[in-house]
Amino acid sequence: MNKFIDKNNFIAGFGAFLCISILAYLNSSDEGNIWLIPPFGASMVLVMAANESPLAHPKNVFFGHIISAFSGVLIFAIFGYSFLSLGLGVGLAIFLMMATDTIHPPAGANPIVAIFGAKGMTFILMPVAAGALFIVLFAIIYNKLLHRKYFTFKDFGK
Repeated sequence: MNKFIDKNNFIAGFGAFLCISILAYLNSSDEGNIWLIPPFGASMVLVMAANESPLAHPKNVFFGHIISAFSGVLIFAIFGYSFLSLGLGVGLAIFLMMATDTIHPPAGANPIVAIFGAKGMTFILMPVAAGALFIVLFAIIYNKLLHRKYFTFKDFGK
C-alpha cells in the first residue's frame, strides 16, 4: 500500500490535530495559565505515530515531562540563565529520566523552555503536568476508540 494514503497516517495526524487544538483552545481561553508548550507537539508524534514505542508509554510522557521541567526550574533557581545552565538543565533532565526509567525525548526541551522563560515551580504543574496528563488521557482514549495499540492499565507498572 502507498504509505502516503495509509489510513493510520490520517488517524495519527487527526489525533495530533485534535489534541493540540484542544490544548491551544484552553491556552487561548485562560489568560492566567499556559496550557501549551512546544515539547507537547513532539510528544504527539510519539503517542500518535509511534504509539507502540516505550518512549510513548504514559509513564514516560507524564513523568518525563515533569522531571525535565523540574530540572530546568531547579537549575534556573540556582544558576539563573547562561549557556552553562541550559546545558546543565538538559543534562540533569536526561540523567533523571534515565535513572527513573521514564525517558521521553520531547521532554528534553522542557529545561530550555523553563530556563529561557525564567519559570518557577508553578511551571511544573501548569502547563507541564496538566498538559502531559491531558495528552496521556487523550492518547489512551483516542487509541482505544480506534482500536490502535497503545496502553492498557495492566501495562502501567512495566
